[in-house]
Amino acid sequence: EAAPRRMKPAPLLFEPPETVAEAEHFFDLESIEDPRELLSRATELTLAFRAAADRATEFQAMAAALLADPKRFDRLSASAIGERADWTEDYAKKMIEFGRSLLPDPTQPPT
Repeated sequence: EAAPRRMKPAPLLFEPPETVAEAEHFFDLESIEDPRELLSRATELTLAFRAAADRATEFQAMAAALLADPKRFDRLSASAIGERADWTEDYAKKMIEFGRSLLPDPTQPPT
């Protein structure tokens, strides 16, 4: 079961090029005149970004689980992980649990 979505978007760590920063240049959608084609292309982008966000969330969860691993000498608490990811402590605990479900079981041989 996926963790509830209460995250805010991550800030960009770089400045996008000027042409991308302008609202009228968004994947050239502004140049599509046929509404059917515009809907189709915008839907493709929406689905692609949604899939990318879901995959990034899975990697966040795996990283949180690894950082909370009791076998690590530098283990972080759920509270500390939450601070780093801008999550509440309860959400961090759920992400750690989710991440553990995604990580391979070290007691099982690789397939």
